[in-house]
Amino acid sequence: MIKVLLADDQRLVRAGFRSILEDEDDITVVGEAADGERAVTACRELRPDVVLMDIRMPGTDGLEATRRIIADPRLEGVRVVILTTFDLDDYVYGALRAGASGFLVKDTEPEELIHAVRVAARGDALISPSVTRRLIAEFAARARAPRPDPRLNALTEREREVMQLVAAGLTNDEIAARLVLSPATAKTHVSRIMTKLDVRDRSQLVVLAYESGLVSPGWLTN
Repeated sequence: MIKVLLADDQRLVRAGFRSILEDEDDITVVGEAADGERAVTACRELRPDVVLMDIRMPGTDGLEATRRIIADPRLEGVRVVILTTFDLDDYVYGALRAGASGFLVKDTEPEELIHAVRVAARGDALISPSVTRRLIAEFAARARAPRPDPRLNALTEREREVMQLVAAGLTNDEIAARLVLSPATAKTHVSRIMTKLDVRDRSQLVVLAYESGLVSPGWLTN
């Protein structure tokens, strides 16, 4: 059973998400929070698998709450999926850098929301289809100029290629098809890359790919 915490300052939004999620046999909502401070406290008390976190909340916002959750060693297994009304929000890249495992806009279809919870719970990352790859690249470019990261020296050429495709938003199955590999082999490559680079999930892998210059804005459209 996947345990979910809902963090949003609007009660109707929380009620709607609860109704959608609790219709699923493998998902249960274990708690709710109306601001970031309460979300952090609830995480420590309830130990959810996934937090659906609004960004714009009174007091402690969703980004700061996400940073605190990710930084707390007691909450190592908690995954945060950011929710917002605005898909063109400057918070997209900040959310990924803060350690979020996914990013969805609130007009996401119920099926996408359920899928996001399941994906995050198993340790993968998910970006809403409405948050385009080009947009993520743009925010990455604004964050800072790329700086070579010595950790990438540990990667083989094939692993660098796989990491580029992860940064492009491809799933393991899509990577396998692109490189003519089995899905299991693609998954193994991704796991090894994350281990070598000491990143927690695919979102963090995407951030590192951009910040290190392994991929750059415009790479996806060349």
